[in-house]
Amino acid sequence: MRWPTLPSLTRHFRSLLRACARHSSLHTGMKLHATIITTGLSISPQSFLHNALLHFYSACGNTTYARQLFNTIPNSHKDTIDWTTLMGCYARHGAPRNALFLFVEMGKQGVGVDDVAVVCVFNACARLGDFEFGVQGHGCVVKMGLGASVKACNAVMDMYVKCGMLGEARRVFEEMEEQSVVSWTVILDGVIKCEGVGSGRVVFDKMLERNEVAWTIMIVGYLERGFINEGFKLLSEMVFGCGFELNYVTLCSFLSACAQSGDVVMGIWVHVYALKTMDKELILNIMVGTALVDMYAKCGRINAAYKVFEHMPRRNVVAWNAMLSGLAMHGRGKAVLDIFPLMVEDAKPDELTFMAVLSACSHSGLVDEGCQYFHEIEAVHGITPTIEHYACVVDLLGRAGRLEEAEILIKKMPMPPNEVVLGSLLGSCSVHGKLELGERVLQELVQMDPHNTEYHILLSNMYALAGKQDKANSLRQILKNRGIRKVPGMSSIHVHGQVHQFCAGDKSHPQTTNIYIMLDEIIRRLRVAGYVPNVASQVFSGCDSREGNADELEEIEQALFSHSEKLAICFGLISTRAGSPLYIFKNLRICQDCHSAIKMVSDIYNREIVVRDRNRFHCFKNGSCSCFDYW
Repeated sequence: MRWPTLPSLTRHFRSLLRACARHSSLHTGMKLHATIITTGLSISPQSFLHNALLHFYSACGNTTYARQLFNTIPNSHKDTIDWTTLMGCYARHGAPRNALFLFVEMGKQGVGVDDVAVVCVFNACARLGDFEFGVQGHGCVVKMGLGASVKACNAVMDMYVKCGMLGEARRVFEEMEEQSVVSWTVILDGVIKCEGVGSGRVVFDKMLERNEVAWTIMIVGYLERGFINEGFKLLSEMVFGCGFELNYVTLCSFLSACAQSGDVVMGIWVHVYALKTMDKELILNIMVGTALVDMYAKCGRINAAYKVFEHMPRRNVVAWNAMLSGLAMHGRGKAVLDIFPLMVEDAKPDELTFMAVLSACSHSGLVDEGCQYFHEIEAVHGITPTIEHYACVVDLLGRAGRLEEAEILIKKMPMPPNEVVLGSLLGSCSVHGKLELGERVLQELVQMDPHNTEYHILLSNMYALAGKQDKANSLRQILKNRGIRKVPGMSSIHVHGQVHQFCAGDKSHPQTTNIYIMLDEIIRRLRVAGYVPNVASQVFSGCDSREGNADELEEIEQALFSHSEKLAICFGLISTRAGSPLYIFKNLRICQDCHSAIKMVSDIYNREIVVRDRNRFHCFKNGSCSCFDYW
């Protein structure tokens, strides 16, 4: 029997490590690493085993071990590939700034730079949004003679696009001697993000060659902006006309776009496509399953989301977080607390898990339970609470009217409060009429973000409701003098493959006449059922809603009647079959008057009406809301 020689043994280990790197087999690779150490195979730099281990740990995303191994390799045995490998690991796995530091060090050491190295640099700049370093890097590319490299130019363009500098990206594109399909795809992505889908479609139609990424970017652009029919048409052309098959990355991109726009029809199509065309193992791919859970939850179909979740054979922490967050958004706090123990048996909770749990407790009024889980984050699970966790607890206490406790918690926080924490406290002050505390909080918020109108409007309304109209008018005049305008409320509804969007008092829709006829009917039937407009929800500058004359009060009532969500519901009632549910998506928090009115509409017209506002879902049915008026 012949024993293998040392060179052949080291070659064998390098081959095994490369295999582990290809499959990201961290556990197996670490066993090989231990064997290499105990046998002394890596003592000589000539074995190049440390280089192989560097590449293995970089492929697995372990930046700490990769750097340690990089430091043990003598400079004489490190080449450009080793430097680039570590840079790429940093850029891809949460340490892009370290990638830039390494590039600078690379230059100081006189190591040759190739197009792969500059791709890593611009990838890091894009992730950081650091266009200043990116511009300097672009200059280096030109000086080093890499300006003709298509790969390098594509990376430069991608950096400019991600930093919002479309003009610079276009300049690079136009100066390229040869433009690849990737070059066109980068420009397409930038044009859609910066100029919209109309300009993007012009670029798309000019492309002589289109890869799967280009098709996906164009379709996602349509879906995110509510152009459902256009997205469907292009998707059909991609799949049935050009013969592309959708892989799990593409499916997840489409599902993410559906979740953002609220378009469940396209989401269902993608779901069915996956079930029909993908292998059994891929049907239940964790990424696709998680994306489906997220899509159904954000489109208002929480029961469908839970059904998908139940049928997933494997669930990681991301899948659990998607389900918990979905239930929290829908006010199913009790359900979240019921399944959390099951999650602990299946996956290790992380920071996002507890944000979902605390948010669920906040929306469901489970104050004591929420406080208990907050204290267990570090004591039981070993996770240091972040400012986001503190913000959830401030919201939890504030909603319950325990503002003094919320204020004490903020003072005890190990970090200074941010806008989210103080904004949550101000919102609670508005709900519970704590004017003095609200004034103090606003002063701090103005220093953080003087252009945020929401905080000023909240306090202005508090002044008006407290009878201090002069202060309310003064606060709104300050906004007017600064040229700051309130963000308009917008509501949208999907009907027959199209998104129909409304703002308050909107009369631009083609069916405006029928919509307002329906609105008059609704108001008449609401009044018969005992509806009284909550004029406190609508505060006009210069008008005290409690003491105003009849004309002023009528003006306020008319403004309430034509809120964007009411108009969207009117359109839904005249455009869909009787008894079918309506799904409304609003960019701001639903007001108290609309909340009360929609409860009654759901009963009068026998409709389930689901409204997704900025904070959560409200499911109105048979005259009541899933939030039980705790929101």
